[in-house]
Amino acid sequence: MSTLREVGDRESWHCWLCDEPVDPDMSVNDPRGPSIDSVVTAKKAKAKAKAKGGVERLAHRACNTKKGAVRPVVPWPDRLFVVDPAPIIGVVEQLGRKGGRVAVARCPSRLDAEEASEWLLDRLSRLAPELRVHAEVDAAGGAFLLVVRTN
Repeated sequence: MSTLREVGDRESWHCWLCDEPVDPDMSVNDPRGPSIDSVVTAKKAKAKAKAKGGVERLAHRACNTKKGAVRPVVPWPDRLFVVDPAPIIGVVEQLGRKGGRVAVARCPSRLDAEEASEWLLDRLSRLAPELRVHAEVDAAGGAFLLVVRTN
């Protein structure tokens, strides 16, 4: 088990859920204060009865409490124009497990798809730094499909 300082330094003091900075000097009892979230992947959830497993990630106290014991949701920002966005955590788990490619959203214009692609690759680089991916934008039926593929 890691200390809060170790987890915070490893995560560059950013909340893994909302991607906002976490103040290391704020009280752990404050909603914007630091906390450790023990993330248990779907695969490790089956083995949870046998032994505690998972990854420790830094989260704001409020983000961690709001998530509770349910699967975390990393939201797409409202400023992006995406239709039918895929759940980001599920995409990370699938690509980490199987590799390949995943269609993550449709966009009405190439510019919207490229902007979403740029944001998503940046977010994935912090959410799962070990996952090496790139994005592709494909024309599809009058819209543009945003696809993430492992390298």
